[in-house]
Amino acid sequence: MSLENMISQFEKRASTSEPIGGKLKFEVDGVGIIIDGTSENNTVKASDEEADCTISLTAEVLEKLRDGDINPMMAVMGGQIKIKGDMGLAMKVQSLMG
Repeated sequence: MSLENMISQFEKRASTSEPIGGKLKFEVDGVGIIIDGTSENNTVKASDEEADCTISLTAEVLEKLRDGDINPMMAVMGGQIKIKGDMGLAMKVQSLMG
């Protein structure tokens, strides 16, 4: 999955979701994607800036999450997903995944 494709998919979901109330960074194969939900609307951009919560994973795991082929909690417990920062913000990811 290309960076543009990942950003486009996040933009579609983020634009129809309630603002998440913070900055969330997905670090996918070392590339940062920021979802900024600190204003009236969520915005999405490629960036490596600091965030309130960082979720690190591979593109393969991200695709499995998107498609519902992997349980998010099991992926975290199994080390496929690493979360640093605001866990409350991390819990809001479900609204952005489908």
